[in-house]
This record gives sequence, C-alpha cells and structure tokens, in this order.
Amino acid sequence: MKNVILTPNPYRDRNFQTVRSAIQILKDAGIQPKLCLPFEVDRNYELPKDLRFSRLDRELPNAELVICFGGDGTILHMAKAATRRGVPLLGVNIGTMGFMAELESSELKELRRLADDDFSVEPRMMLHVRAEHEGRVILEEDALNDAVITKGAVARVVQMSVQGDGVDMMSFSGDGLIVCTPTGSTAYSMSAGGPLVEPAAQNIVLTPICAHDMQTRAIVTSADREITVQLARTGRKNAFLSVDGGKAVRLSSGDRITIRRSEHVTRLLRLTGRSFFEIIQNKFR
Repeated sequence: MKNVILTPNPYRDRNFQTVRSAIQILKDAGIQPKLCLPFEVDRNYELPKDLRFSRLDRELPNAELVICFGGDGTILHMAKAATRRGVPLLGVNIGTMGFMAELESSELKELRRLADDDFSVEPRMMLHVRAEHEGRVILEEDALNDAVITKGAVARVVQMSVQGDGVDMMSFSGDGLIVCTPTGSTAYSMSAGGPLVEPAAQNIVLTPICAHDMQTRAIVTSADREITVQLARTGRKNAFLSVDGGKAVRLSSGDRITIRRSEHVTRLLRLTGRSFFEIIQNKFR
C-alpha cells in the first residue's frame, strides 16, 4: 500500500500532534502519506506552515486508503466521498465514543501493518434516502449511519405512517423516527432505545423517538425492504430530515421519505481484529 491519505480534523487533533506521529510511523514503514483536510476550515484558522496539505479532490482518485483522525463525525463526513471512489477508510479516534474508529490515538503503532498488507476490509451497508415534496425531490443522498426525522417545535409532535414494501408497519405521533443501518445502531438509535446490531449484519432498523402510545416499538427489517415514511397532512411545517447528522431539511405535511439499501458500500479497514462486542464493552466501560 503506497497511496495513503491522512485526513485530520483540525478541531479535534490539536496542533496536529496525532497526525504528526502517524506520518512518522508510516514513513518509517516505507509509506509516504499525503495530508489533506477532510473539510474546509474557518478563514481565521491558521494551518501550521511546517505541514504540507494537498487538495483532497486531487488525491482521492489515486488513493488506496484514507485514514481519518477525529470522531465518528469525521469518518461519516469522509465516508461518502471515499465510498464513491471505492477507497476504504481507517478511523483513528480522537473523539469521545468513536464506534467506527479502528484505532485509538494511543495505538498508532498498529499502522505499521499497512506496509505488510496485514489487514482486512469490512463492508458496511449504506442507505439511500430520498425525500419528496409534492412530487419534487428535495433531498437525495446516501447514509452510513442513519436518516432522522424529528419534530420542529418543542411543544408539538410529528405524525407519520411507515410502510415496508407498501405494507403498513406503524403509524404514530411522537418526537420522530430514526431509520439506521447496523453501523448506525450504536448512535442516536441506541440512545432512543433501539437495539444494538452487529455492524456486519444486513438490516434496516426503525426506532421511534418518544412515541406517544404503548404499542409502537423499534423494528428490525431485512436490508432488502423499501421503507416509506409519510408525514400526516396536518397543515403544519413541523418536521425536519437529517442524514448522517448533516444539515437538516424542512419537511412539510404530506411529504414522503423513501429509504432503501444503497448501491454503495463503505469499506472499513480492520487492523486489530477486535470484535464488535469487545468494542461495545470497552466504550461503555
């Protein structure tokens, strides 16, 4: 492996200390990595003059691996661009939980394995999310974690009906609905009472948020189901849709959101061989 891109989150990796250590370890192993920012920084932010940054859009087409330094948000941000190019990702956690990260910042020496091709690649399913207003598409993108429909006003609820392949699954009023992948089951869905699902599984998880009844519960479906969420025609604009924690899109009454398995698959590099259950135990301990 020769063409490796490092993408540090400058707001997490203070003074780029972690990525500097990683650069040295990789160089000692015979790998000359490229350094790119995962996103545009504030205009007032000054990058260190002793580090040379390349443009991500120029380096990504020839890359064999992207190593992200930050939290799960940094990995989610990079996942879409890297996946479109078929480039695998390796996460180094500098955040809090970091469920998607393979390494902690204290485990950088494991990067030496890259020189010997001593790693495996784990595919992670994604979701394709499409939102329509009166027949017009207002959002269409892929999600590695989840699509979240939430209410707007604090004192109100959002009313919706959910179908799987055209068959009624649930109708309820509440604070919203999370539709996630197994990868996203450890994120917002878990906090809302949804199940933990092994990331290698092929499922779609639907987790209602504070449903105002006793019958509505989380549902785990086959990954081949097409999920349709229809907002009730209440005449109020009181809901929002966010994909992978990105910018929320306002939804109106009667809007339809269609969610299905994406044609794209995110590939995460594995170095340590830790199981999902070990990771869960370590994170919550």
